[in-house]
Amino acid sequence: MKIIDSIKFWINNARPYSIPMTFLSWLVIFCYSAKQGGNIICGLIALIGISLVHLATNLSDDYFDYQRLSCDEEFLNNSKEIKCRYLRNGQATIKDLRNVIILMLSIAGICGAILFFLSGWYVVLFAFAVLPIALLYSKFSSKGFGDLSVILAYGPLMFEGVYYVMTKTLSWDVLILSIACSMFVNTVLYAHMLMDFDEDVCSSKRTLCTILKTKKKALKFMSVFYITGYFSVVILSVKTQNYWYLLSLLTLPLVVELFELLKLYNEDKTILPYAQPWHYPLENWEQVKQTPNASFFLRFMFARNISTWFMLSICFALMIS
Repeated sequence: MKIIDSIKFWINNARPYSIPMTFLSWLVIFCYSAKQGGNIICGLIALIGISLVHLATNLSDDYFDYQRLSCDEEFLNNSKEIKCRYLRNGQATIKDLRNVIILMLSIAGICGAILFFLSGWYVVLFAFAVLPIALLYSKFSSKGFGDLSVILAYGPLMFEGVYYVMTKTLSWDVLILSIACSMFVNTVLYAHMLMDFDEDVCSSKRTLCTILKTKKKALKFMSVFYITGYFSVVILSVKTQNYWYLLSLLTLPLVVELFELLKLYNEDKTILPYAQPWHYPLENWEQVKQTPNASFFLRFMFARNISTWFMLSICFALMIS
């Protein structure tokens, strides 16, 4: 039971609520590749490896952030309720965290090795491209390159990588599809960074939001990602003559509401809107809404859910075309 409890403990600390984005991104390209006669087993192995890299990346973010937190009292106080709680209260040490990151990446490496033998040497190229992003994401993020890292990792690298291991080819249509989906994945990260604006300023963490100087400008810039995502879908639907892709545009009203909720958050972090049916799923919401972080998590999970509906609509378009 100790092993099972330990696994649950670390998966929980690796923020599993962000995994739906990884799974949905994978599902889109998996469905696309399967329609092209791709190898389903290779696609499933890729999912295991991708998920482990994602969780390891979340933990590595904690690893580097905690090192900054532990020597910066102001940052420590300002981010107390959100970051690295399990390290602060002594449930785990920084060495434990490092070992778990290494273990997750090692298992992901085994998945990559299997895919190398099944699909070909391009797997090595994709692995070498993704690994630095996974290991150094926190560093890239603190220098303002977090968004670019996510767009590359969850866009062209994931989509072309999964498509390659399943079909042993690459595709321009897959590239366009990857841009659309990665933009929506990145909006989840961006919403998180926007709400962390004050904490990041206190810690001198350089993100795209802080580079833009003000919360108002940062919120406006978020529209660039959504517009690019929707525009890519329109291009793909015209190019492939699969107009079912345009169902994804039905998420537009939700995006508009998200902007309003984030605008309120910029003005007052304590404002907690009533959770509407279309905001769900909101994990453990009855407990979360009693905490000081409820306002943050409502908006964060709503941003995640918008991206989920967007990618589910893409999957639906693929399945019925």
